[in-house]
Amino acid sequence: MTKPIDINEGSQVKLELKSLIGIILAILSIAGVWFTLTAHLAQLQLDVIRMQDAVKMNSEFRVKWPRGELGALPDDAKQDLRIEYLQTDLEELKLQLKKLTEEK
Repeated sequence: MTKPIDINEGSQVKLELKSLIGIILAILSIAGVWFTLTAHLAQLQLDVIRMQDAVKMNSEFRVKWPRGELGALPDDAKQDLRIEYLQTDLEELKLQLKKLTEEK
């Protein structure tokens, strides 16, 4: 039968130097992969937060822009002014038409 291994505070471990270096390199490479994955995960979480904010702002823009709550384009202002002038001209033409029909 084999002799049982007795492990205590005074036990000694004999290990070749290249095995020790291999173990240390394996631990360092695992730690490097861990930190790289953690950094990528944090970056992806930040990207998701930014995308959610962009979607929220886009949704707000989509609702408020047609209502005019976010301002208007200069071309829209010019078009609105032209429409107002056309409306006043139309009202004047209606009045003139009404006068002409009343005179006849």
